[in-house]
Amino acid sequence: MAQALPRSSFTSSRLVRVLAEMAVAEVGEGRPSVAERLGQWLDFTDSIALSGALAGGGNLRGAPPGAGVETLRADFARVRNFLAESIVNDGVLNPGPARVKLPTPALDAAAENAADFDPYHRYVLAHQRDMGSSIAPLRAHARAALAGRSPSLKQLADLDAVLEQALGTRERNLLATIPLLLSKRFAHLHAAHVAALGGGEDDVQRWLQPGGWLTAFAQDLRAVLLAELELRMAPVAGLIEALGNEEVTL
Repeated sequence: MAQALPRSSFTSSRLVRVLAEMAVAEVGEGRPSVAERLGQWLDFTDSIALSGALAGGGNLRGAPPGAGVETLRADFARVRNFLAESIVNDGVLNPGPARVKLPTPALDAAAENAADFDPYHRYVLAHQRDMGSSIAPLRAHARAALAGRSPSLKQLADLDAVLEQALGTRERNLLATIPLLLSKRFAHLHAAHVAALGGGEDDVQRWLQPGGWLTAFAQDLRAVLLAELELRMAPVAGLIEALGNEEVTL
């Protein structure tokens, strides 16, 4: 029997916990819809494909031996560090050169017009594109490494390929809702800020100062992106762990 594929449960993932803590995951009635939908991925046809992989089917058999576990771990660390540093080094909360700079309102803008979420929506999408384009090749590389080793690792690589194909579209669609959830957090923090003014004059320059509402949002935004990165990297980490366990027992 193939080794169990280590996978991160969305309903228990740090991403869902972060969103829930910000009170943005509970949209509408009932429990957080994101967690529920992320937990309902496999339909009947996907189950048939998985059954084939578990039975030993798949298209990765006969692949030549791939990279060793240390090479994969180095590649994993390189990709993870690149993406995490891109999120953390935003040029605002963490001043300095930024690959993707966190949007900031124009300091001379009128307060009623400066609270615009659209730039942050584009910011999130830019990081999500970076994650997708960087992690997908790493995951394929890890599968190729497993496929040339033992029968059980070939089976695991087949299973991961089926899972990625079966769940990939749904994962992308559900992760695409994150900007919507963040927009609710943005609006909530801004509304609380306006209410706290009690009709007094607002000052855009204070929004990004320590304790400012936009600083709080930027910190939440960073936490969500880092949690999403952790979630996206989890399948690759599982594959590398399986390969490492196999090499230890040889």
